Amino acid sequence: MDDVRIILAGLWIATMFNNLYGDVLMIFSGDSDKLFAKQGTFTPVMWVAIALIMATPVVMLVLSLTLQYPMIRWANIIVALLWIVFALSSLNTYPLFNKILISMSMGFHVLIIWYAWKWV
Repeated sequence: MDDVRIILAGLWIATMFNNLYGDVLMIFSGDSDKLFAKQGTFTPVMWVAIALIMATPVVMLVLSLTLQYPMIRWANIIVALLWIVFALSSLNTYPLFNKILISMSMGFHVLIIWYAWKWV
């Protein structure tokens, strides 16, 4: 198996844990109450979208290890770019500790793009 595949899978794992830590800290800090107060305004379609966003790192982890070369290279680049745009669009709505974790996650995505781009 290619070393790049393992590196990409590891970066998606790092992203997944980073997101999980942010969610756990939101719960412990009490900041999640603001989010849960808005739950009534979420539609079923919005919950599906949230679930798909949360599942993306897991799916990309599996695809990074199993999908054929040219396709997985571009999938990593495109999905990581989309995650960076998503993170930048919501960065100002979070407390400082989550901004730090989101910035770390964006760093992981930059590395994903870098490794996928260099992969030949």
